[in-house]
Amino acid sequence: MKKVLLFPFLFFACMALSACNPSDDTPSAPEANIPGQSENTGDAGESGNNEENENPDNDDTIMENNTLTLTLNGRSFTATLADNSATEALKERLAQGTLEVRLEDYGDMEKVGSLGFSLPRTDRQTTTVPGDIMLYQGSSLVIFYGSNSWAYTPLAKVDGVSTREEMLELLGGEGTVILTLSLAE
Repeated sequence: MKKVLLFPFLFFACMALSACNPSDDTPSAPEANIPGQSENTGDAGESGNNEENENPDNDDTIMENNTLTLTLNGRSFTATLADNSATEALKERLAQGTLEVRLEDYGDMEKVGSLGFSLPRTDRQTTTVPGDIMLYQGSSLVIFYGSNSWAYTPLAKVDGVSTREEMLELLGGEGTVILTLSLAE
């Protein structure tokens, strides 16, 4: 009888130990700072990019382009991309053609929509400002017209925007919109 009870106990003990792996709880280091972005990482003075170009076979033109064009209701504006693995993957995707994302308002601070695919995540605790473009949970694009503190992967910062009113004007006010993303030429 003891042998019968010992096997399930050992099985569950092994499962519990593997679930407690401390490497799963270790937050990833910030990959990049977006110009003008406010952040709250808890590590004063630590920032930067330790990432090298890991895929030298990529088209150099794609990798050099650091500007995203966003088009909404026939009106275009630009955003400066962050330097991280998520934006490199996004640039590779946009090199194949434009991307349309349906964005809906959420929480009177942001427009959010599904990309339809996943990008690499390097989430970090961040306090957003109007004009920040973030990746949420690896597959949602979020454009902020207000402020929020949460763990996001930075994607870009809309150029020349500093207030809620300016960002809402670019986004066509509140309500659902279709945004087209492309690489600036």
